[in-house]
Amino acid sequence: MIISYEFAGLQQYEKAVKDPVFYVALRNNMLLISLFIPGSICLGLVIAMLLDIVGGKVESALRALFLLPFSLSFVVTAAMWAWMYNYTFGVANTLLSLLFRGLRVNWLGDPNIAILSIILALVWQFSGYTALLFSAGIKSIPAEQLEAAKVDGASTLQVYLHVIVPQLKPWVLSAFVVLMVFALKAFDFIYVLTNGGPGVSTYVLALLMYRRAFFETDFPYGAALATILLSVVVAVVVPYLVSSVRRR
Repeated sequence: MIISYEFAGLQQYEKAVKDPVFYVALRNNMLLISLFIPGSICLGLVIAMLLDIVGGKVESALRALFLLPFSLSFVVTAAMWAWMYNYTFGVANTLLSLLFRGLRVNWLGDPNIAILSIILALVWQFSGYTALLFSAGIKSIPAEQLEAAKVDGASTLQVYLHVIVPQLKPWVLSAFVVLMVFALKAFDFIYVLTNGGPGVSTYVLALLMYRRAFFETDFPYGAALATILLSVVVAVVVPYLVSSVRRR
């Protein structure tokens, strides 16, 4: 095999522009950002508030329970959700058929909803992490502020909405960055659950890079895709690091 070290310019990036699968993968990454991140943050915030209301030993037990999905590997949870989404005997369709007279959904076989099914499973796995993060933020708020709000006649809901939630912005930002990086580099969960299928409907940039480089042995194009992905991640993380340093 003859190896050429001649500079190829932007040839590989031009290939990405002309590759229709690249746009499918990019769209799916954008769907992960727009649905997975807000879903995980909102659900985690609700869980954290409920845990704070419950309090005591029950809170500790429930916190461990909600954090359990995040402690599992993505391969394990992907295999579990593949079983739950099974069209014939999966838990999801079994419940649907009982509630809606035989209704069944092809969760992973329908290209129109397969990526949404993946996002739902990821929100389930990451909501425990965001809940733990927000719980730590709630615990850091001085009790005097909460007591003062209650003395002024604020209800429990008003205390959370107007006193606690506004002070959780640093924790929300931290959760956002972690979830954003995962949404951009998501690979193993999707690879195990759908392998990018049906067709290419659940491809993301990391999976496209892997298949182009190691399945089709198009290493230059795979390297270009990896560089694009790295550039997007850096564009997200660097502003966060700069803002963190300035706050100090």
